[in-house]
Amino acid sequence: MKTLILAGGKGTRLWPLSRELMPKQFIKLFDDRSLFQKTVQRALLFSKPEEIFVVTNRDYRFRVADDLRELGIELPADNVLLEPEGKNTLPAIYWGVKRIEEKFGDSTVAVLPSDHLMETGENYTRAFEKAEGLCRDYLVTFGVKPTRPHTGYGYIKPGEKLEGGYRVEEFREKPDLETAKRYVENNYLWNSGMFMFDTTLFVEEVKRHAPGIYEAFEKAENVEEAYEVVPEVSIDYGVMEKTDRAAVVPLNVYWNDLGSFDAIYEVMEKDGNGNAVRVRGRKGYHVGISSRDNLIMTSRLTATVGVEGLIIIDTDDALLVARRGEGQRVKEVYKLLKEMKDERVMVHRTAYRPWGSYTVLEEGDRYKIKRLTVLPGKKLSKQMHYHRSEHWVVVRGTAKVTIGERELLLRPGESTFIPAGTVHRLENPGKVLLEVIETQIGEYLGEDDIVRFEDDFGRR
Repeated sequence: MKTLILAGGKGTRLWPLSRELMPKQFIKLFDDRSLFQKTVQRALLFSKPEEIFVVTNRDYRFRVADDLRELGIELPADNVLLEPEGKNTLPAIYWGVKRIEEKFGDSTVAVLPSDHLMETGENYTRAFEKAEGLCRDYLVTFGVKPTRPHTGYGYIKPGEKLEGGYRVEEFREKPDLETAKRYVENNYLWNSGMFMFDTTLFVEEVKRHAPGIYEAFEKAENVEEAYEVVPEVSIDYGVMEKTDRAAVVPLNVYWNDLGSFDAIYEVMEKDGNGNAVRVRGRKGYHVGISSRDNLIMTSRLTATVGVEGLIIIDTDDALLVARRGEGQRVKEVYKLLKEMKDERVMVHRTAYRPWGSYTVLEEGDRYKIKRLTVLPGKKLSKQMHYHRSEHWVVVRGTAKVTIGERELLLRPGESTFIPAGTVHRLENPGKVLLEVIETQIGEYLGEDDIVRFEDDFGRR
């Protein structure tokens, strides 16, 4: 079996915890594994590493590589497909299926979102085995058995009994509470967003029900051309709700799509007052006085007094306070900030790069102070800035610095200055982490003021 992992989502409903350049699938929400890493581990139950494919955003290629490296897993380079732009799930899945057919011919493919939380075990593996028996004749989706009426999920109504599953009688969008209660009473299933099918059957059904997708990829010279014209559509709307060859296999396991902070509250352990608290860092701590049923995620001392049913998400550069039950509306905040071109929808104060990371410590008019951490053996691009100068002070490790034609080694406590317009490069030639404090001064300090001349990671 081949596995196609979808890892291109932006996680807008989990802002400010999730940002465009660090979305929820790559965040370690509950333990030392990200949701993407947990998905890869599930994929390995049925697929070898060379049979696992990932479709993701071009901005996430290094996050994918880093997460795989942490797991000790290496995928073939052409198994990681980088979308020119997000066009929802159907174009991503179709491109992945075509790549799988190119490498392996007609195949059975499981499609897994990378941002869901679920348990594995005997029920999970048995459901996949049942789906594998159906997918030559049907496009199979997995329907999770509901534990309660839920208004945040879509529903599937099972129809005619099949060997291992059911024909899909109908798909239903997210309902109101009374409708959800009726669905649960009538044995509807939650729509998990997971699929399994034969590639030939899938292509036939896309050609039949979503010809714009089929033609965009079949006629284009390359993926860039295809994505310029391909319509933006989900696999549910584009194919599954239209085909007469859809089947559903019940999946009786714990599952949560983590689509909002309300969903995260459901997952987390609660204290005696119903508060779900997650603190990060040495200074993170919560003090609650007469506070009940709150979700609190913070990296600093946070005190709550007399509050109930709130979502409080505190990061280094943003604070979200919302009423529980309104978690889906966080995407409205994200949309507004996006329209305002606020960079806090893009990155946290700490941003990860293939060479390490940087943290913005402070910024003001015409200055910004960062802490750079460079991994052993890594180097930043050879670059130049038009609008800012930089002053580097080494805190830990040894820095190899190139400024114009000059090279120098800097040790802890030593510093150097790079004038605006000067080509320069920072490298860690040692075996321990390099830590540098960078002070930027200039009329414009945006991350896009950079001209790269050489880069080990193929960035432009």
